Amino acid sequence: HKGHIPIPTSGSTRGTTLVFSDWGIRKGTGVGFIAKLLMTAEEVIKRNIKVVKGAKIYLRVFSGIPRLYQGARHGKETMSYPRVCINYILLSSVPTGRVIFEIGGTPIREELTREALRRAADKLPTTFKFTTRQSLPRLGSMVVQPSPSPASTTSTATAIRLP
Repeated sequence: HKGHIPIPTSGSTRGTTLVFSDWGIRKGTGVGFIAKLLMTAEEVIKRNIKVVKGAKIYLRVFSGIPRLYQGARHGKETMSYPRVCINYILLSSVPTGRVIFEIGGTPIREELTREALRRAADKLPTTFKFTTRQSLPRLGSMVVQPSPSPASTTSTATAIRLP
């Protein structure tokens, strides 16, 4: 099997919130990414944010799953079998709701960041959602509401003096 894209259901929201910066894009539906597509999207962001000095781009997913594919035939078929070029690609299996890119560093206008991330999302084969530091974490496609903090109970302790 080529594998399937996991959808988190156990309660872990790791990787669904911004850690390094104030703006980012979060993945929508589940498909895998090829390393070349992630590099292309990163180059698009770099071109659009080049005007801001000190801006940083954080890539939060990495391609590390090797996949085998067969390329086109090469040369004449002089034998009983065709000569086929066999290549490897690197694939990343990213669950729904994960943050893919973050943009931070120096203060950047939201309009500029939105435009750069939108153009990068156009290069990738799935839907994305723009997210900010205040966005709530996700569990798959569900938004996880923070649990209310319990009322602080003040306990009064009495001290006992020994003679």
